[in-house]
Amino acid sequence: MIATRPVAEFTVPAIGLGCMNLSHAYAAPPPADVAERLLLTALDEGVTLFDTAALYGFGANETLVGRVLKKHRQKIVLCSKGGMAGVSFADGVKRVINGRPEAIRRNCEDSLQRLQTDHIDLYYLHRWDKQVPIEDSVGEMSRLREEGKVGALGLSEVSAATLKKAQSVHAIAAVQTEYSLWTRNAEIAVLQACRDTGTTFVAFSPVARGFLSDPPPDTATLDAKDIRRTMPRFDSTHWPANLALQAGLRTLAQEAGCTVSQLALAWLLSRGDHVLPIPGTARAEHLRENVAAARVVLAPALLARLDEAVNQRSVSGGRYSSQARSEVDTEEFEGEYS
Repeated sequence: MIATRPVAEFTVPAIGLGCMNLSHAYAAPPPADVAERLLLTALDEGVTLFDTAALYGFGANETLVGRVLKKHRQKIVLCSKGGMAGVSFADGVKRVINGRPEAIRRNCEDSLQRLQTDHIDLYYLHRWDKQVPIEDSVGEMSRLREEGKVGALGLSEVSAATLKKAQSVHAIAAVQTEYSLWTRNAEIAVLQACRDTGTTFVAFSPVARGFLSDPPPDTATLDAKDIRRTMPRFDSTHWPANLALQAGLRTLAQEAGCTVSQLALAWLLSRGDHVLPIPGTARAEHLRENVAAARVVLAPALLARLDEAVNQRSVSGGRYSSQARSEVDTEEFEGEYS
């Protein structure tokens, strides 16, 4: 039986696809034909939830997703995000967080055009703009819903308190936040808050930006623009200690009869029926490996050992730089960013 998860009014397979890797953030994007085949392979493998954003590739990712998946539109749950996008300046295009109603509306209408659709099934506020009350941003999103431009509403990287404020304006169908064995902040409050309110928790970077794979990335060969170069856990101060966790992960994966990535994804699925991971990849073999993780069942004793092996105490370094940390609104473990 294929594991599924509820999100808004849909029921989808338990592993979705984060499309960011095809246009943004890590190594140079793959050639267009490779990216197109990856999306179509995802469809062939049974993936129905596809997640993109105005930010990714400053619109390039939405353009790709829209072009490739347009003729399959009725088969998929299409998710995108606004409130953080590329803005043109005299010295180039830069990432800007802007949660004002007029900016959210502009982002949404631009996304609809790039995605070649008249309706986005699940629309997220990509980041809460701390200069704008969350109620104002969600209020505009609710108006977009009333107009039929978007379906369900979601938030990304928010605390339980901000989620509660947003829910006072409109039902929030999904919260998207980084969550994996090595990023546990969601366990402080928002994961339970989502469970309590029937909100799907969408876990991005569920294999820890490649760390929870075998082999893990070689930090010495990361592309100059790879965002991991700005993340403390991947720098020379913390990486050796984190690499030391790999031996234990491989042992547990062997015991479970799966790969390290599948182990990490199966652990996430065990955290609750409301947890929906969206791993991203540019490689078809990794895509198939990720999708197959939904069939992996981990014994309670092994889950407990895994939970103890990699967690907020054993991982070295914060997940973001101090600048990036200031832009999110998630609960912190005591001393984590000191």
